[in-house]
Amino acid sequence: MRISLALIAGAVALVPVAGRAGDTAPLLPNWLAVHGQATFVLQGTPGFSSPYAGTNSLTPHQRKETIDATLFVGVRPWKGAEIWINPEMDQGFGLSNTLGVAGFPSAEAYKVGKKHPYFRLQRAFLRQTIDLGGETETTEGEANQFAGTHSANRIVVTAGKFGVGDIFDTNKYAHDPRGDFLNWSLVDAGSFDYAADAWGYSTGIAAEWYQGAWALRAGGFNLSKIPNGETLETGFGQYQIDVEVEHRHQIAGHDGAVRVTLFRNRGNFGRFDDALALASATGTAPDTALVRGRRTRLGASINIEQAVTDSIGVFARAGVANGQIEPYDFTDIDRTASAGIAIDGAGWGRKSDTIGIAAVVNGISRTHERYLDAGGIGVLVGDGRLPHPGAEAIGEVDYVWKPVKPLEVSFDYQIVRNPGYNRDRGPANVFAVRVHTAF
Repeated sequence: MRISLALIAGAVALVPVAGRAGDTAPLLPNWLAVHGQATFVLQGTPGFSSPYAGTNSLTPHQRKETIDATLFVGVRPWKGAEIWINPEMDQGFGLSNTLGVAGFPSAEAYKVGKKHPYFRLQRAFLRQTIDLGGETETTEGEANQFAGTHSANRIVVTAGKFGVGDIFDTNKYAHDPRGDFLNWSLVDAGSFDYAADAWGYSTGIAAEWYQGAWALRAGGFNLSKIPNGETLETGFGQYQIDVEVEHRHQIAGHDGAVRVTLFRNRGNFGRFDDALALASATGTAPDTALVRGRRTRLGASINIEQAVTDSIGVFARAGVANGQIEPYDFTDIDRTASAGIAIDGAGWGRKSDTIGIAAVVNGISRTHERYLDAGGIGVLVGDGRLPHPGAEAIGEVDYVWKPVKPLEVSFDYQIVRNPGYNRDRGPANVFAVRVHTAF
């Protein structure tokens, strides 16, 4: 705890020196940009019904903390090009070592936890923007983005190491666990089994074509070498192809967007039926690792965001993936539906504050349920048995208080019914405090 607080205090101390993005611009040449952030999350759950537990169960009566501090350093080598690197220090653990709930309560908790701070280069990528004409649009200088202008119609190519979620399945109201909702299956579609290492990043290339109100995106990314692994493939031996269509619009003068995302994973995956058959023949617990072969897993999702007034926005997502084959790099969700609302504090004299309210329901296939009931474990869940399966239903309320720039303090509450799809366990109440600063 003392190490974490020291790290975030150091990051806060940097802010007055470097200033905010708008203040630093005159201090740096126009080809260089430097930003930073630090986020601390303390999360805990009191007691809940837990008549039995397995390898991947959520444990009652616990609290955990995580912290990450990141530098975003960018250069402009030529017209339209940006190169960014994101060195990061991480520390801490998610609840139950980030296990026990498919829609895990903190997207700031990685699948690899450590007691002491450690270094990772999370992103290192080149972005090239090619103007195609149309109206001129202005971008603000922020993390991984230079201030400047580009044409509304354009092509953007990104290559290197970055997050699939940097490009695909974005949402104005629910996509940033450092600033809005914390739950994994609210900041991304839970069924979107996106390519990633255990920290959420991959290597690959993506292209975006913006034309009028439409955008088309496509990308290819390396999967991890083993499910939920720390090491990525290097030659697309196991890979993901993503395609997304976006339409931007206005309703009653307020901005909105609809995105449809498709993914295709190709690699060494196990089928739940095959694992169950082998377990029955050998008298052991099923394990998809023993029956993996070259297979394809497909999925699709829809993502909607819509401003209702100047102070209120709503969002919704729904998705489905092949429930006969094991999820690989994200979490144990075969189908999902979520919706929520974000409200700024203008109505109570705190316009810079925001409150978010959302709910998500996650499910798995019947074969997936039988696999867990027989003692199989997944990416995040596995209670050793599942005699009474049910949908995992989660509600989240998040209040972001901004006492002084650039400090944000969030108070978050989640209720998780049927954690790990198990009606015998829970409901679990999860409380969190998040402290975030950025420059």
